This record gives sequence, structure tokens and C-alpha cells, in this order.
Amino acid sequence: MNALLCGDRSAAAQQRSDSIVMKFGGTSVEDASAIRRVSQLVKERLRQKPVVVVSALAKVTDQLFAAGLAAAEGDREVVLEAVQRLRQRHEQIAAELLERENYDRLRNDLEGEFQALDEALCSIAAEGQFSPRAQDNLLGRGEALSSRIVQAVLWKDGLDAVLLDAKQCIITDAAHTRATPLWDETNQRLKAALLPLLESGSIPVLGGFVGSTRDGVPTTLGRGGSDFSAAIVGAALRATRIEIWTDVDGVMTTDPVICSDARRVPRLSFDEAAELAYFGAKVLHPATLLPAMRHDIPVWVLNSRNHGCEGTEIRAYSGGEGRVKAITVKRRIAVVDVEPVRWLAPELLREVCDVFERHQQTLDLLSASPGGLSLLVTSTGALPAIAAELKGMANLRWENHKALVCLVGEKIRRQPEIASQVFRAVSDVETRMICQGASERSLSFLVDEAHADESVRRLHHLLFPSSEVPTATFQSRAMCQAGDVWS
Repeated sequence: MNALLCGDRSAAAQQRSDSIVMKFGGTSVEDASAIRRVSQLVKERLRQKPVVVVSALAKVTDQLFAAGLAAAEGDREVVLEAVQRLRQRHEQIAAELLERENYDRLRNDLEGEFQALDEALCSIAAEGQFSPRAQDNLLGRGEALSSRIVQAVLWKDGLDAVLLDAKQCIITDAAHTRATPLWDETNQRLKAALLPLLESGSIPVLGGFVGSTRDGVPTTLGRGGSDFSAAIVGAALRATRIEIWTDVDGVMTTDPVICSDARRVPRLSFDEAAELAYFGAKVLHPATLLPAMRHDIPVWVLNSRNHGCEGTEIRAYSGGEGRVKAITVKRRIAVVDVEPVRWLAPELLREVCDVFERHQQTLDLLSASPGGLSLLVTSTGALPAIAAELKGMANLRWENHKALVCLVGEKIRRQPEIASQVFRAVSDVETRMICQGASERSLSFLVDEAHADESVRRLHHLLFPSSEVPTATFQSRAMCQAGDVWS
């Protein structure tokens, strides 16, 4: 860390406010019991001047997306059924949580939101397409519904909770489904809206995930963007901390679904957490950490179902350098081999990168040899068009159904014994594209997707020993080149 950056972080810390941001994910507001826990958690932090950011109820965004697709295809019955299920779920939760007077008031508000939802679906049906702009207008409705319910419950429980429309505060560019905040304007609007409420003792409640352009057109920050919303709010306020409340005890050494003896990681650096997010860890949205890093705001990952657990703290420095902190796996990877027609030259490398960029195809990793290039991509839909554009310069071949297994920890690249232990543990697995990472904090390798889970289990048993893990043997198969599009 250079002196200039350290100086910036020190200055940011000196300007820090005394508020915190509490973001509750979909599973933390999925039903009446979960929302009661949210209210209790907010009560416990009243002295810390909380700002509450809320995701849509669990699975609602997926259901809205499916309804949007059905509307574009003209399937009226599916749309009506989806909206009815959403209406019943939200109204049932509200009825469980509120007495008659407050419920009637909230039901009227929810009805207004469902009218807007109906209008959005009718517009999609009329256009016959589910455009990115239409997606943003529709998918943000889930947060509008959930935030109204959470605000009403906090108010019922004696807290001065005030609902704010995040679309009025988070101003973005017009890159629909993946918008980027216009930072100066967003910071100004957030401060103007939030600071007076906090100073008066109120609790602002905002839906995450959403924003709008300067012209008021709804946008979204990408899937998982409620985490990003919380970080945007925290950065604007220079909050003392940002809390991401989920249904797990924190960042884990690996996915507990893969490895039952996965354990909580007490602390990570921003850089370690960013690497884990990039390589497939599901706890944090990859963009979440950037505003927090910029202002040195600690981020905590906590469990709303087990609030006594200390969770995982993420900040500039974590300690434990030279050892692996966690193992993650990124699935649905395709490996693309680029074979030059004549020879590999810098001009060809530049052209390949330019062509992939023009087709909005992100490259995960790249390795080069005199015989050509190997690239990793997460989608193959554009590859036939890319291959056609490069014809005459290079031939493309690709294979689907790969997974990238990644180990993350500060300065593990400087520990050669880690790499040797890792590859001994998976010596009978066909691996490709071994990469130690320019950042010095990651070590990754590519395997068949069918072998990913067992690879992770073996490595977890090696690096985080706690119980015996039964060994399994792999049937190694030769790599075959595939030119079909992977779906």
C-alpha cells in the first residue's frame, strides 16, 4: 500500500460519520419471522444511527424476471398467475406482522406498487420484448415492495423509520441492468436526504439494487446490487461500518454445500474479499467493496439468523499473510484456444482482445505460448461471430463445462510449497491453465466441471484439516475440442 493511498484512507477516517449501514438480503426478509428478526437487529443498533437497505424478498427478483419473459412472449396466463402469487405472498407477510389499522394502510401502499407492476408488464407485452430498460423498470419493483413492509414493521415496533426512494438518491448512467453511479451527484443527493433524518433520530429505509438516470428512468446496479447500494450509501455518509446481513455466519473457507466442514473466516482484507468475489464466492457482490475500500470503511458479513456470531470483518489489512484463507470455484467456464494462421504476434494479441471487447465478451484469464492463446470466458454465445471475424488470422476452438478452482490468501504466490501441495492433492485430475495470479494472492487452475466439487473437498481437507474426507478417484478423459455453442 503506497503512502498516498494510506494518506487518503487516513483522511477519510477522520471525516467519518457516526452512522452505520445495515443491508438485509433476500433470505433475511423472506418471511414474517425473518422481518421480525430484522426489526430486533435494528433496535439493537439504534445508538449507532442505522440506515437500512433492503433487498427484495427471497426469489422475488427471479419471479419478476420470469414474468417479464412471459409477458414478452404474450403468455397472459403465466403473467397473471405470477403476479397473483407475488401479491398473496406480500400481503400475507404484511398481515402476519401488522395489526388491522397499520395493515390496511400498508395494503393500500402495496396496491399502488402492484398497479405499477401491472403497468410495467403490460408495457412489455405491448412491445413484445423484454429489453434491458424494461428489465430495470420491472425488477426493481421487488425492492419497492419489501422496503415498504420493513418500514411499516419498524414503525409498528416503535422506531421512527422513514421510507426513501433510492431512485431519487442513487443517480446512474444509462447502462441498463448494470448501471454505474454518477458519484458526485449521488453523494450529494444521499447526504441531503439522509443526514437530516439521522440527525433527528430517524431510521432511513431504502430498497437496494435500484437507481435512476438524471432523467428519472429506472436503472439497476446488476444482480446482487443491493450489496453495492449499501456500499454506495456507506461511502456517501463515510459510515463507521457497513453490515451485510445474510443467512450464513460470514465468509466461509469454501461453499458449505460442497464441503460440510467449511468454517467461518474471521477476517479478510479488501483485496482478498474482492478476489473471492471475482472468482465465484456468492457472499458479496463484486462491486460492493470498491466504495468501502476507497474510504476505508470496514465491511462485516453477518448472519441474521445467528446474530450472536461475530461474522467476517473485511478491512484494509487482515493479517495471516502467506496462508490460504478460502477456496472458491467459478463454474460454467469455457476454455477458448486461439491458433494463429501464421504466427503469434503482438498485433494478433491486440486484435483478439479488441474483437472480444467489441462483442462484449469478458475474458477471465489469458495465457500465451508460441502456438497460440488460451482464454477463459463465461459465455460462448458470441464465439461463432468472433471466430468468423478472426477468420484468416486465427482459428478458434472451444470446450464447455469447465470450472475454475481458486485459492485466495495474501502473498500465497510467495509460498511455493502451497502450489506443490495443491497439485499433489489433485494429481490424478486433468488440469489446465494453472495461474498463480499477478496479485500474489490467488492460485487457480481449470478442471472439468464434474470434478470441481471433489477437487475443492480434497483441497479443503488439506488446507483446513478438521475431519477425515473420503478419497475418490477420477476417471480422467482426454480433452476434446468442441465447436458447438454452450448453453
